[in-house]
Amino acid sequence: MVSDYLIIEKLRCGYGNVFNLQAVSITLNKGAFAGIIGPNGSGKTTLFKGISGSLPVKSGAISLNNTNLNNLKPVEKARKVAVVTQYPDAAGIAVEDYVLMGRLPYRETFQFFETQKDHDIAEKYMRLTGIIDHKDKLMTQLSGGEQQLAAIAQALSQEPELLLLDEPTSHLDITHQVQILNLLQHLNQEMNLTVLMIIHDLNLAAEYCDYLIMMDKGSIFTKGTPHEVLNYQNIEQVYKTVVVTQNNPLSGKPAIFLVSDNIMKNQKKHHDAPPPTFDL
Repeated sequence: MVSDYLIIEKLRCGYGNVFNLQAVSITLNKGAFAGIIGPNGSGKTTLFKGISGSLPVKSGAISLNNTNLNNLKPVEKARKVAVVTQYPDAAGIAVEDYVLMGRLPYRETFQFFETQKDHDIAEKYMRLTGIIDHKDKLMTQLSGGEQQLAAIAQALSQEPELLLLDEPTSHLDITHQVQILNLLQHLNQEMNLTVLMIIHDLNLAAEYCDYLIMMDKGSIFTKGTPHEVLNYQNIEQVYKTVVVTQNNPLSGKPAIFLVSDNIMKNQKKHHDAPPPTFDL
């Protein structure tokens, strides 16, 4: 595993005087499976957009395998970094044509049609993601989970070094959540693909990611392994929510349990109750 593969140095980007990142620095090894977590408004999406290039970088640098991404032309960057957004553009286009759009960065000048190699690569990733049987359907005919799989297939067809995903499991049922994350885990392990994604569900983040970046108020609150990041002290301080953390008995990864107001009230009543008295 190549160390210091993705290096983000003092990155600042944002929205005028409204919200800006505070000199964020991150280093990931090649083949890392990393998650960006944090409450709404913490800076997750701003960081994601800064790395992906959809938001201009005000200062700092982003390098991938010793290449400064800020200095690359869009087509050059698209050969190194692929992005899967939260809501794939489900236009009225066939799934196969949608996946083939991932080959656009490799088109030669005046090339108007895909080559056989392009079709072979697209088919490879449609099979890998399990959507090959839907290749002739329109994207609008797919379920939300199937659309996400098609979007991942398109991103993989770019043959990137870094795969960025913006909440790939949001609005999906648990079946599709696990299907997509198992697929990403497989890609990460078998292809040594570096994965960085925004993820809201802390239990999914703990179970699948090997490195977590917890954001708060535009800066990194803490980062490290799931065990280092997902303790109840960090979660309660950043999310302002009372939780209980234990280890998953099978994986050993942290598991987070919410505590409702009713439970808190019952615990307080039990704690405040006078000690029992006994007649002698």
